Amino acid sequence: MAMTVCVAALLSVFTASVCIADVFMPADCSDVYKAGESDSGIYSIYPAGDVPVWVYCHMVSDGKDEDNGGWTVFQRRMDGSINFYRPWNQYKRGFGATEGEYWLGLENMYQLTRNRKYMLRVDLEDFEGRKGFALYSSFSVGPESDGYKLQVSGFTDGGAGDSLTYNNGQKFSTFDKDQDSHDKNCAKLCFGGFWYNACYYANPNGVYLWGEVAKDNTIGNYWYTWNKNYDDGMKSISMKIKRVS
Repeated sequence: MAMTVCVAALLSVFTASVCIADVFMPADCSDVYKAGESDSGIYSIYPAGDVPVWVYCHMVSDGKDEDNGGWTVFQRRMDGSINFYRPWNQYKRGFGATEGEYWLGLENMYQLTRNRKYMLRVDLEDFEGRKGFALYSSFSVGPESDGYKLQVSGFTDGGAGDSLTYNNGQKFSTFDKDQDSHDKNCAKLCFGGFWYNACYYANPNGVYLWGEVAKDNTIGNYWYTWNKNYDDGMKSISMKIKRVS
């Protein structure tokens, strides 16, 4: 007879309680959704199959196939409360507050995508309430030995435009680990950490500008094909993946 393990975590905003059978350790939010959880919130998943990781699961459906529940959020900006200008080891393991702004961690992303196929959705909002998204049918992150290289393709426009294909095939860079295609360190130039090329059309981990215009137009949290310039950053951005069957 299967035992049931109930894991409860008291968080700063609310308490999340997840009860799972010992034979069921969800790899991602797709598994959590299939198990019957329909409320967006914080759940524990097991990307590597043994160690639990707390993550925000987006479960709300707007009736479209690509937005059914089960999205695992790996990056979220919403209020500027977390500094994203961080060194390699923090981008590797993850940082922030799962109930707010956070980065899930490159190693967790690799473990999630190494043996399973995922699609990516990027949701954007500006300070005037305008919203848009970009959808990619394929997304994966390679191992650390290959610089956590990004593989992304299959763009569909939801009003945000395609600012990420330019980064396809790039290794991840931070201010203390330069792996981009520029002769200078893009992470230092752009005050973030990302799969920079030379340097970017997307800088979601750049400086949170609070709707102001930056004096240096390379540092903000931009999505160029949606902002149409480098003068104003986003109010919110979330990057999330969902398993492709």
